[in-house]
Amino acid sequence: MTVLAACSSGPSASSGNSSAGPQPATITFAASTLGDPGRGPGLQKLIDEYNASQKVVTVQPAAVPYPTFGQTVLTQMGGGEGPDLVRFDMPEFATASSSGLLEPLDDKIDAAKLKLIPGPDKYLSVDGHRYGVVFENANYAMFYNKDLVPNPPKTFDEFVQTAKNTTKGDVYGLAFRQTQAEEAGVWQDIFNYVLGFGGDWSDGKKLTLDSPKVIEGLKAYQQLYDANVIPKGADAATFRKMFANGKVGMELNNGGYVTATSSANANLNFSVSRIPFPEKKQGTLLAPMVVNANSKHKDAALDFMNWLLQPAQQVKLQGVLGASSVASPTERSAESLKKFPFLPALDELTDSGVPQIVNGFGPQTADIRHIVVTEVLAALQGQQDMATAMAKAQKQAEKLVGQ
Repeated sequence: MTVLAACSSGPSASSGNSSAGPQPATITFAASTLGDPGRGPGLQKLIDEYNASQKVVTVQPAAVPYPTFGQTVLTQMGGGEGPDLVRFDMPEFATASSSGLLEPLDDKIDAAKLKLIPGPDKYLSVDGHRYGVVFENANYAMFYNKDLVPNPPKTFDEFVQTAKNTTKGDVYGLAFRQTQAEEAGVWQDIFNYVLGFGGDWSDGKKLTLDSPKVIEGLKAYQQLYDANVIPKGADAATFRKMFANGKVGMELNNGGYVTATSSANANLNFSVSRIPFPEKKQGTLLAPMVVNANSKHKDAALDFMNWLLQPAQQVKLQGVLGASSVASPTERSAESLKKFPFLPALDELTDSGVPQIVNGFGPQTADIRHIVVTEVLAALQGQQDMATAMAKAQKQAEKLVGQ
């Protein structure tokens, strides 16, 4: 894995929208997916296919480790450099789009012609301007070991009882992040509880961290922590390995985890279904593909982007990504459905998925996340009740955003 260190390179390039098409150029594409041992090779093969399809543009991939990817690329872009194309996560997308670091794509992407899925696509326009297209959309769902949980729960009460019934000896009914060291992961996990109980972090204009529905969802999260049905202190890498080894019955995770789970244990008898919470809404890992506003090769970058958005390439990209959705509707292959018959259940979640940012406060999401997770974990550890935790979080976050 190489660490992204250089900006664009190439003999010549066009920086505008040229009717003659892209000029000869070598462009860089930064995507954390390229560093994924399960999916990286497939994406590299797709890039190689594009490069072989013509003699004008060459895409050079670059990967950085997940924990530092977003900040590394944002720092480069803020300095006027960076890759031509980037696969961002939503918090970094929000920061980049609000900071003028992304090329507007208003007249360069025809959503209707490309049949882009409206649900996730709507999140990629900011203040009326499009700044990206969907690269990957991984919906959160309930993964369960069919040997340990033969009848998946359909309600939250059943979810709690199933977790309790499955917890025996060194086997746990459930697993989720619950340490400050995994702040981003805790945020992803509690997001599903908040949405699933009808809450939201804001109304789009004002923060609502201490609203009754948010507190209700977080109390549900705490209820399972207090029930001693999870391996407390275990990080995600540990409990995911436990799930693969039949030591955890259920886990809430995103569709991208299907491939990793299968790779970890090809014989694991697992399935996936909608999270059994009251509201049919869940978090999603929405990953946009964007063009760097600093790029000297914008036409070349757009050529690759539009190539990837064509139906044939969308099918191939979805094959690479596994259980995730892509920018436009695709039909699952008979082979993939035979291997993972639950894939349609994941695809059906696309329209009810919500990116894991604070609506209306995207650039401040990371700071708000830190405040919320710190107070929530203090409640888990018995230092305060959840209502007090969120009242404190609300005051800190309001000060942060100037409300």
